[in-house]
Amino acid sequence: MSHNCIVVNLDRCTGCFGCEIACKMENNVALGQRWSKVLTVGPVGEYPNMTRYALPTMCQQCKEAPCVHVCPTGASYRDPNTNIVLVDKEKCIGCKYCMMACPYGVRSWNKTEKCVEKCTLCGQLTSAGKLPACVKSCASGARFYGDLDDPNSDVSKELAKYDDSAIHTLEDQGNGPCTHYILSTSIGEWQQRVKPRTAPQTAAYPEA
Repeated sequence: MSHNCIVVNLDRCTGCFGCEIACKMENNVALGQRWSKVLTVGPVGEYPNMTRYALPTMCQQCKEAPCVHVCPTGASYRDPNTNIVLVDKEKCIGCKYCMMACPYGVRSWNKTEKCVEKCTLCGQLTSAGKLPACVKSCASGARFYGDLDDPNSDVSKELAKYDDSAIHTLEDQGNGPCTHYILSTSIGEWQQRVKPRTAPQTAAYPEA
């Protein structure tokens, strides 16, 4: 079974927020909500040896998705054909258990439709052989989409260019996040745990 995801090369990411905008426009994301959030981590360290980098976050397409496990109605589910974690709005009762279960806070509440929403990897585009809006619009070519299990996919080819020391995921709490981040030590120091600042969430700081 495929494990489709996004790989973000932070060595290239400029933190322009273009992916946020493209996501909102393509998916008609409600005002005040973001399926894709770009955080600025840091700065940390002591001058002149300081680190600051952009950290785009979205649904991590976890192998053992806690949001799916806690959903009482099956509204949060894994598509049997694509293996992508999705939300069936018709089944969502608005209990928000999935939002509480998500380790990364990447689910949104749609007040108008009274249901939970999140990144779908732009299924309306990828099903037609196109790239997710955030990947296509990335001005610095920092985002890649594909199947982690396919060595010929864009994500696998990009990851293969780097040593393991440069490849990271958000903190794994037994859920197995599939989204991978590339950050070379020559560019910055990866912070394993970060905590977003209170709204608006445009900054995050290392958390012990």
